[in-house]
Amino acid sequence: MIVVAGAPAASATARPAIEVSGGLTQPVYSYQDAIREHVRVQSPVDSDNDGSKDLVRVDIIRPKETRFGLKVPVIMHESPYYDAPGAGFELDHKTYDANGDLTKFPLFYDNYFVPRGYAFVSVDMIGTRLSDGCPTSGGRSDVLGGKAVIDWLNGRATAFDDSGNPVRATWTTGRTGMIGHSGEGALAIGVAGTGVRGLATIVPLAAPSNWYGLWRANGTLTDTKGGQAWLATMVDEDPDEKCAAVHQRMTAGSDDATGNYNAYWHELDYRTGPVSNARNVRASVFPVVGMQDRNVMADQFSTWWAALPRDVRRKVWVTQYGHLDPFWARRDVWVHTLHKWFDHELMGVPNDIMRQPRADVQLGPDRWTTQADWPAPTRTVTLRPQHDGSLDRTPSTGTGSYLDTLQTEAAMADDPGTTNPNRLAYLTSPLRSATRLSGTPSVSLRVTLDKPTANLGVMLVDYGQDTRIHGADPMGQGLKLIDAEDCVGASTADDDSCYVRAADNTVTSGFQVVARGFMDAQNHTSLRRSTPLTPGRSYQITWSMLPQDYEFKAGHRLGLVLTGTNDDVTDAETGTGTRVTVDLAGTSISLPLVTGTPSGK
Repeated sequence: MIVVAGAPAASATARPAIEVSGGLTQPVYSYQDAIREHVRVQSPVDSDNDGSKDLVRVDIIRPKETRFGLKVPVIMHESPYYDAPGAGFELDHKTYDANGDLTKFPLFYDNYFVPRGYAFVSVDMIGTRLSDGCPTSGGRSDVLGGKAVIDWLNGRATAFDDSGNPVRATWTTGRTGMIGHSGEGALAIGVAGTGVRGLATIVPLAAPSNWYGLWRANGTLTDTKGGQAWLATMVDEDPDEKCAAVHQRMTAGSDDATGNYNAYWHELDYRTGPVSNARNVRASVFPVVGMQDRNVMADQFSTWWAALPRDVRRKVWVTQYGHLDPFWARRDVWVHTLHKWFDHELMGVPNDIMRQPRADVQLGPDRWTTQADWPAPTRTVTLRPQHDGSLDRTPSTGTGSYLDTLQTEAAMADDPGTTNPNRLAYLTSPLRSATRLSGTPSVSLRVTLDKPTANLGVMLVDYGQDTRIHGADPMGQGLKLIDAEDCVGASTADDDSCYVRAADNTVTSGFQVVARGFMDAQNHTSLRRSTPLTPGRSYQITWSMLPQDYEFKAGHRLGLVLTGTNDDVTDAETGTGTRVTVDLAGTSISLPLVTGTPSGK
């Protein structure tokens, strides 16, 4: 047994100490007897304009020994989802006792980590559950509300009990790790980008880092019109009239009519924005990304990851799932890895987490590999579509054309050798050896339109019979429930740690869309503003596709499919009807390829 920093040495009363064995903290504290309490932290914002700064509700559970001098680090889960729809895959909700303290904390973090010497704080995002104010779908008040909680844990902000008395967090070391899925993970990224001291690490799972890019891709509307205001009302079970003006500002700022990037969207950019900026991140990061995520697409991870300061400690899981928390996909390995990560980053436990390979990459069903970083070292291979329908490295000539119509990906990618007036398809020869793509492909098209705009779509497709993760399945996101359950951590009568299990949901098919790229032709300039094109004039339009890490097996063929409006991804009701003429001599796709792909484990 060793005692880690922040914990008092064992005394004559045999008070439990934080015990470490095998590089991991051990469950020596009673979950049943843990202290449950709540406070309201004063934020620096007044999001509902009622004349008072918003108070953020913080529910706390900590070992009872912290009452007698033990200081512990904090795992913080800030969520907008505690009202609706609920937290996690099973849509957990909070329950309270007569004193207003939680009898049930959603998810497993409290059950697992409190017995190991952590405090867990569950934070109602501003405007949701028991916090004041109005939710702003990632806006300034959402971010600064979470930052205020970190400040309070480190003695820099004020909190109150139900009687209005100030409360200090004397029981913590101040070192805090934020974790969360989707919008919860966005809060972690946003708070980290403020540079707040005391936030030691974040674990964002399938999380957006740029809200403009969440709803749009290069000007193309990829989700619901009015999405920002809709999301704000969805997470607030009882939206007040006081928030109506906030919703109106969000709708106006979103500017769905043009798709332009503006000051409203800039405030919600956690990579380069004025509230949160990747260059300000001090915390270590451990993101998880689903490369088939249609909700939070993978460039939300890759662009933020690349923008982080080089000295930020980091680890990553790259999967072929959709919009998932890995607790449901690879539970045993995930909990063990997360435990080791928090012990190292919050407790200072000298384990081997940072000596292990930085990236875990999923290659297929039950196939994972590790590597030193992400993306893997690659060489760029540029392929060009040929007039005969082939795809290779040689210069090309000729033209092709298609109509911008609304189509599903299956219709666009199927039967590439047949004529389809709504797409162009080009295939390589069968691959001689397995080849892996790792990183972000780019595409360059030389096009002429017969109308002022079109939705341009590009798909990189793997053609070859295979069994693959069904990551694009909107229901299971690549998983299926199985008839089993396991428990992760300690339980009480009101708060058990038991959850159903899931396994890979696979599909056997002759092709899979690997990577996608979208562009509203009017937004093809770097200004990110709508500029109608002149019909009949030729334009060179170049942009980055969505990132991917994918293994093409020997004998398979790579396909480049040029399309119009993608019905699987966009919110469009129809295509533009524009005829797109493609000059093959000026058209290419550049792929970051790793050859000799390992078989995985």
